[in-house]
Amino acid sequence: MNIQNSQFLSIEQLQDQYLNQTKTGKSQSNIEQGFTFQDILNRKTQEKAEVKFSKHASNRLEDRNITLTSSQLERLNEGTQKAGEKGINESLVLIDSLAFIVNIPNNTVVTAMDQTDTTQNVFTNIDGTVIM
Repeated sequence: MNIQNSQFLSIEQLQDQYLNQTKTGKSQSNIEQGFTFQDILNRKTQEKAEVKFSKHASNRLEDRNITLTSSQLERLNEGTQKAGEKGINESLVLIDSLAFIVNIPNNTVVTAMDQTDTTQNVFTNIDGTVIM
């Protein structure tokens, strides 16, 4: 008995069809767009380097009339990065006369104050300080 089923694909043909399709799906579109793995890694690393401000910290900045210059914001990002490299989780980052409590794993400023608000000079729940 000779059975010919031309409508069915062999296992090899199915593997070839589906495996090659998924391999080229995402990576092919990234290559076509000109993104290499290094480009994507650099972009994600740079995105993570930017600190975010919690709602509480934003309110404190506004209430205390604190405005950050681009230089201060850059130094805050650098200080946060240094704290992360040292394994700090909750850091006090001092910049000029400003103090920021930063949650390092979340890359988020939890609160901010200037020199007039730090009269007692007591900071709790931190495990490291970075002076920039």
